[in-house]
Amino acid sequence: WLDLIGRKLIHSGELSRMVEEDGIRGVTANPAIFEKAIVETDEYDEQLGQLISQEKKPLDIYEAVAVDDVRAGCDLFRPLFDRLQGKDGFVSLEVSPYIARDTRATVEEAKRFWKLVDRSNLFIKIPANPEGIPAIREATAAGISVNITLIFSTKVYQQVIDAYFAGLEERVQKGQPISQIHSVASFFVSRVDTAVDKLLEQKGNKDLQGKIAVANAKEAYQIFLRSLETDKWKKLEAKGATRQRPLWASTGTKNPAYSDVLYVEPLIGKDTVNTMPLATLKTFNDHGKLAETVTKGADEARAQLAKLRETGIDIQQVC
Repeated sequence: WLDLIGRKLIHSGELSRMVEEDGIRGVTANPAIFEKAIVETDEYDEQLGQLISQEKKPLDIYEAVAVDDVRAGCDLFRPLFDRLQGKDGFVSLEVSPYIARDTRATVEEAKRFWKLVDRSNLFIKIPANPEGIPAIREATAAGISVNITLIFSTKVYQQVIDAYFAGLEERVQKGQPISQIHSVASFFVSRVDTAVDKLLEQKGNKDLQGKIAVANAKEAYQIFLRSLETDKWKKLEAKGATRQRPLWASTGTKNPAYSDVLYVEPLIGKDTVNTMPLATLKTFNDHGKLAETVTKGADEARAQLAKLRETGIDIQQVC
């Protein structure tokens, strides 16, 4: 997927070209991405002028702009979504970060955005913080497809899986369908190395630098695989449930000393998504190697995480 959206990208035909030629199968976005899109083009000027003249509040203006772009993105990807029977072709819209500490407000905004955009190939992004976990369950139970964002630790990732399962179970208990509900769990990668490398540097440990983020993600994938073997999941799948796919986020390389495809090449595999910044996408298309890799080196990844603990760094606390 492409970690970018914007009116110019859509209206110019560039996003359609990327779908056809670069294999883009969805897009993710957040308020920072929308801010960049608005600042760097005049495509929004007319709408912004109208909204300002109506004395709309800043958050209402942002919402109007974001909803229009996300709806247009959903329409662009709808043929792909239909052709793949809902397996791809999604666009994400994030709930306001201002309500991230309020479970009830998060659920209500998720419901409102879901109704407002009114597209089957929409994901509502909800953060995986303590207040977000119950919101994930409630939104799923309400029939909303959720992209759970800001997952850094495997401990929280397990909570996200459990919340998705619980939401589906609630619908089953009520006799409601679950086959049209989709979910991805956005597990952040490069930022883990950014945080852990600083701690390793302080301890004089260079051996593990640049390795923990991928190891952490590979361990998360093993948790995903194990979740598919549980009786709980098998019962849900028999009712038509779709798998909550791991989505690798924050996959642009931030340390220039590391490979520019470090957070892409080792994490390719079945049922995974990688949402890439435009620069990373171009880099991977230029010289990246496409091969199933996410299950390889699982034991080595586990050993690296164990060595990290031996240094006195607890990744669950860092993340």
